[in-house]
Amino acid sequence: MEKQITVLGSTGSIGTQTLDVAKNLNYEVFGLSAYSKVDVIQKQIEEFSPKVVAITNEEAAYELKNRLNRKANAPLLLIGDKAAEELAGLKGSNILLNAIVGIAGLNPTLSAINSGKDIALANKESLVTGGKLVLDAIENNNVKLLPVDSEHSAIFQCLQGTPSKSTLSKIYLTASGGPFFGYTKEKLKNVTKQDALKHPNWDMGAKITIDSATMMNKGLEFIEAMWLFNLKPQQIEILVHRQSIVHSMVEFLDNAILAQLGTPDMRIPIQYALTWPNRVYCNSEPLDFMKINALTFDKADETVFECLSACMLAVKKGGLYPCIANGSNEAAVQLFLNDEISFLDIGKYVLGAVSDLDLSSMQYTLENIFEADKLAREYVYKKCKN
Repeated sequence: MEKQITVLGSTGSIGTQTLDVAKNLNYEVFGLSAYSKVDVIQKQIEEFSPKVVAITNEEAAYELKNRLNRKANAPLLLIGDKAAEELAGLKGSNILLNAIVGIAGLNPTLSAINSGKDIALANKESLVTGGKLVLDAIENNNVKLLPVDSEHSAIFQCLQGTPSKSTLSKIYLTASGGPFFGYTKEKLKNVTKQDALKHPNWDMGAKITIDSATMMNKGLEFIEAMWLFNLKPQQIEILVHRQSIVHSMVEFLDNAILAQLGTPDMRIPIQYALTWPNRVYCNSEPLDFMKINALTFDKADETVFECLSACMLAVKKGGLYPCIANGSNEAAVQLFLNDEISFLDIGKYVLGAVSDLDLSSMQYTLENIFEADKLAREYVYKKCKN
């Protein structure tokens, strides 16, 4: 079937790489969404001629509207907080890649699924915060959920051709360890925002780069993997793999292990999600085994990296607690990027929110997911002021 694609978060790192892949695949781009990067989205409009564009930041949207008014064949422009969600639900594309950062991606994911689109999911928070709702919607609408994160794509690829998922024993989620692998808490006291934004292997947006530095990203991926592959926590092991060559592994009941290897280039998992079950040429750099001196694996340190510990506690407590972990982290990372808190404060506040907040009376509903997110953010802002 010919692919018409909608890309949410098109001006970010994953979004721009997705459009590069779509161009090489000669896919029609139906819709694009962004928050506020007017210059970038304008260039994307000129290159890909989407029919609809959604801008959530109103000031940026009206700036773009003024520019587009001077051009012929301008796309329909959707404006405001629900613009991406509205775009996601429109007919006109048959696959949507969600690269929005944060819980803001949940409602667009549900909107796209309910409109009958297959989902290439780079927004891990959709499953971290609303996993059951998303999977129920996937089943009810008979659409496909295709992972884009390199680790989950690796697992998905390793499972292709497996007669039954019941033969899967466990999975190994690999982590680069970020820029601070091997650091003690004492050493982390003095790291700066600039230090945290220097990822050793991957080129990512600021928020995800900080999440990698705190190991929060791996905690979120742990929760996402539980939903994607219907796994219990004890079936998932996190391994720090500094080379970012082995993107993840699966172990079967007979103790055989399959791994997916490749250069650290997000275009590979993005393209596989868009072309599955087929494989086509990708213009990424091939892996050269003669340049690989060693593949090493280490244990992740939950004591030093408290964000990872917080996610494990959220998994243990269940229910809406993953929403607390995610919401408190989103708030804390933004405060860190604004130079309002220290690097170690991120983990301290996230673990504190998961430990201290009481959600025992809250049912798992879409409304309560956002209520839990609100409570988590308020907790962090209050701790920051104190």
